Amino acid sequence: MTLAAPTSNNPGSSPTHAGSARKSLAAGLAAAALLGGAGMVATTPAAYAEPSNYRFDFGSGPVEHGYTGVSAADAYSPEARYGFNTPEHMANVSAKGTGAGSDAVRFLQFGTKSANTFNVDLKEGLYRVTVTLGDTSRASIAAEGVFQEMNLTGNGATASFEIPVTDGQLNLLVTEGKVGTAFTLSSLEIDKVSRHPEMDPTIWVGGDSTVASYYPLHNSIQGGWGQMLPQYVDPAAFDIRNMATGGQIARGFRNDGQLAAILQYIKPGDLFLLEMGINDTAAKNATTEAEFKEIMRDMVRQVAATGATPVLVTPQGRATDFVDGVHTSVNRWYRNSTVALAEEEGVHLVDLNVLASAYFTKIGPEATLALFMTGDTLHPNRAGASELARLVAEDLYRQGL
Repeated sequence: MTLAAPTSNNPGSSPTHAGSARKSLAAGLAAAALLGGAGMVATTPAAYAEPSNYRFDFGSGPVEHGYTGVSAADAYSPEARYGFNTPEHMANVSAKGTGAGSDAVRFLQFGTKSANTFNVDLKEGLYRVTVTLGDTSRASIAAEGVFQEMNLTGNGATASFEIPVTDGQLNLLVTEGKVGTAFTLSSLEIDKVSRHPEMDPTIWVGGDSTVASYYPLHNSIQGGWGQMLPQYVDPAAFDIRNMATGGQIARGFRNDGQLAAILQYIKPGDLFLLEMGINDTAAKNATTEAEFKEIMRDMVRQVAATGATPVLVTPQGRATDFVDGVHTSVNRWYRNSTVALAEEEGVHLVDLNVLASAYFTKIGPEATLALFMTGDTLHPNRAGASELARLVAEDLYRQGL
């Protein structure tokens, strides 16, 4: 994973929230001067100089040092090069964080295809975007019309992702994670990684709550193996984008935007790890095993058509699936159809169901139970998710992936 070299903060920033002075030609001249001091040569008139990074502090309160303040009322203009597309659908709100996290803006209209976005003019290239939410129960980040990060939970949750910009502008908003709750944004950091708008080789991950990310990412109590996978993968070889969400079923992953986000960016050399079945087997989701198999087949074929490599992953069993000291759950979660599908389509399979059972048998029932959330035999805690991620990574290495 390549990180951008340090660059100066947006030179148009000021200690107060956005106003006409920020948009003046004088601000443009100051921008050019600071950019020149940072080693960038101004070859165009100052008013058109574009910084390679930004730090935005949203809301109506004091602006954190080094950030540009943005109020909900600040409309996008070509002179400022950033602002809200439809500020009438934004609101300033307070937040429980500190610094840039002490206030936020709320998106009153949302949806991955919504025009109610925060827009930033950016030259063509690859950018690293870091988003910090305000007071938010659960929300997702969308940009360029697709999901980028799924289901950030808790006040002040932070996530980062890389995104190619090819049309001269980033369009971002906070959107559904839990309908009926506030979707807020406290701060946004944008750093240019490369002038080439190509993403690094990426492992894309799809799945359910046993795979999903939990926040804060660095010390959450609960974990998903997709969240923990980066500790077993060489960051120089692959980025990892975890699109898994709790409660997800195959049909929902395909139809509700997660697969669409992957298909927008996935490319030859990328991997797509797809684990489903736990929730598909629930009666409330009305998915027969035959239907499940064909939906999974459709996703595998769509990804394979891009030149990327699909990899099917079977879900692990419950902590209590022990009989006479042996852990086994091979008949759970439509596993048999996933195994059959991998053979029929000629794609790689990580049989985590069997791999996890072998590991659980080795460590025994008591140690296995300690890898799951208290009072919960299905969802791994952080340590359990780490062990499952290790098993997945080892099998990927074994298969030469």
